[in-house]
Amino acid sequence: MRHPRVGVAILTMGTRPAELADLLESVAGQDTPATRVVVVGNGSPLPPLPKWVDGVELPENLGVAGGRNAALARLRESGDVDVVVDLDDDGLLISTDVFTRLTELYASDQRLGVVSFRIADEHGRTQRRHVPRLRAADPMRGGPVTTFLGGGNGLSMRMLEEIGGWPEPFFYAHEETDLAWRALDAGWKVLYEPELVLQHPWTSPTRHAVFYRMVARNRVWLAKRRLPALLVPAYLCVWTVMTVARTRSAAGLRAWFGGFAEGLRTPCPPRRPMRWSTVWRMTRLGRPPVI
Repeated sequence: MRHPRVGVAILTMGTRPAELADLLESVAGQDTPATRVVVVGNGSPLPPLPKWVDGVELPENLGVAGGRNAALARLRESGDVDVVVDLDDDGLLISTDVFTRLTELYASDQRLGVVSFRIADEHGRTQRRHVPRLRAADPMRGGPVTTFLGGGNGLSMRMLEEIGGWPEPFFYAHEETDLAWRALDAGWKVLYEPELVLQHPWTSPTRHAVFYRMVARNRVWLAKRRLPALLVPAYLCVWTVMTVARTRSAAGLRAWFGGFAEGLRTPCPPRRPMRWSTVWRMTRLGRPPVI
């Protein structure tokens, strides 16, 4: 990719029209302009959009994964996008050189698949859960990682053509990890670049009513789909212990175990476990796929 072309994908539920307008203004203000910008109304009508934005209204909410796949399909139709940038509709690009820096990264490395932005609030603070690696105390330490942040990222279109898009059955939660593990297994790189910032309000994941159930169900699905058989019970046991230790809500734990049971009893094909060489690669990157 000598001169990568950027396409932007934004999902909205129609509840943040002011924030969406601000985000689009920050996209328009980038030094390197986006070739295409797609806003998907995920089961909701879209607010008025600028003429340079392509709007897609879905008749039902397909979740994060399904909505992003709809945006990808529209971007793919144009045939002039090399890097897809996913942005949360309540985010903001506070620097005008984000796309310039991003395209430079992709132009310099043909096997770069995913670039994860740093998520920071209006005070510059980054939550630990928004640092896509272990030892997350320093959010400014970038480098190769094994997962990424869905709220702000770049994805190689060539990579997506090879490994496929977002896992639609997941709806919400762990869809980024499923995609990242497929990318790593196919030999692509996943990079956390803290200099690329998406400003985003300080939030808690538990603000979503289905958080505990989806997180548990999808973690089981992720293990069943992507891990070698020997690692599946280890991965699930580790995360069960961690969840019990961390969760202070009895109702949350009940929902989590309900989702865990749902994941065990329901299939989520295809099962394509990663190679052991990928397990070793992830271990060398500091995050073996058991945690």
